[in-house]
Amino acid sequence: MTPVALPPIALLVPGSIDTISGGYGYDRRLIAGLREAGRPVTVVELPGRHPLPDAVAEAAARAALETIPHTSRIVVDGLCLPAFAGLEGSLRARRAVGLIHHPTSLETGLSAADRAELLARESALFPAMAHLVATSRLTAERLAPDFAVDAGRIAVVEPGTDPAPRSGGSGGPGCVILSVGTLLPRKGHDVLLHALGRLIDLDWSLTIVGANRDPAHAEALRGLARDLGIADRVVFGGEMAGDALEALYARSDLFALATHWEGYGMAAAEALARGLPLAITAGGAIGDLASPGTAIVAAPGDAVSLSRGMRRPMYDRAIRAQMADAAWAAGQLLPRWHDQAARFAAILDDPA
Repeated sequence: MTPVALPPIALLVPGSIDTISGGYGYDRRLIAGLREAGRPVTVVELPGRHPLPDAVAEAAARAALETIPHTSRIVVDGLCLPAFAGLEGSLRARRAVGLIHHPTSLETGLSAADRAELLARESALFPAMAHLVATSRLTAERLAPDFAVDAGRIAVVEPGTDPAPRSGGSGGPGCVILSVGTLLPRKGHDVLLHALGRLIDLDWSLTIVGANRDPAHAEALRGLARDLGIADRVVFGGEMAGDALEALYARSDLFALATHWEGYGMAAAEALARGLPLAITAGGAIGDLASPGTAIVAAPGDAVSLSRGMRRPMYDRAIRAQMADAAWAAGQLLPRWHDQAARFAAILDDPA
């Protein structure tokens, strides 16, 4: 029997696929896994402003639907999906799939007008998609009630992890803290700085790794560190990947992220995969990663509770070692990328 040829995949992303962030990292690993499984994948990079699109972005969205062959299965990254407003009929006819890291209308720091505009666009677009693939259970659970999407067309494909060496920690008397997240208000780096500002009696250092996408916010963070008297303990490392980032994971003692909302929390999962204890806020789905004994968890925006929770593992190396053991055990149970790519492919091939 001749095997059935599966359709090629066209993945539409905002800007460069090489952008360093958790969402783009997910997309790149998904592409790699699909290609390794023999599925041809074409990446279509859409220029313009996203997620609240300008005329360039909207024109690029129209052009993409006009030029992508009808034999291809279209997957639209949710960050650029608002640019397709008004094209719901074409998306429905093409049985397009939306890849939703988190609805853009939930982004922290938006004006009321921008949030309303994004919400209106997503409320029209999400129901037009053949499937919505969310990167976490929590995000998936919000799509049906908040955006009137048929629950039967919503699936979850969480990010995967790779086998990684266990972190050896700093080996020093102090606590070396790593935070990985783009310098945006949603990531809550200001909350983390306020929390650490209450712990100046302890020996610690913090490196924040993340792209500077909001220069005014990034400068405000640096100013906050100065105002709190901790600027000499905080390094803003900028964008980082590969061996440089691996080296930071390897010599850190604690991973911290005071996010207001995460569609999943890939950086925290990567920390667990290396046996790093977590100090996080339960903003969105990231709290699901905090299995017993692995993490300090505070409410989003609550710097006081986060600070209180961090104090003991930062001071007590024995407690930190116990948490590291629990984190390593939990990290080995996280899904792997090749399995997640196979799950995603099965959703694309669903004829429903």
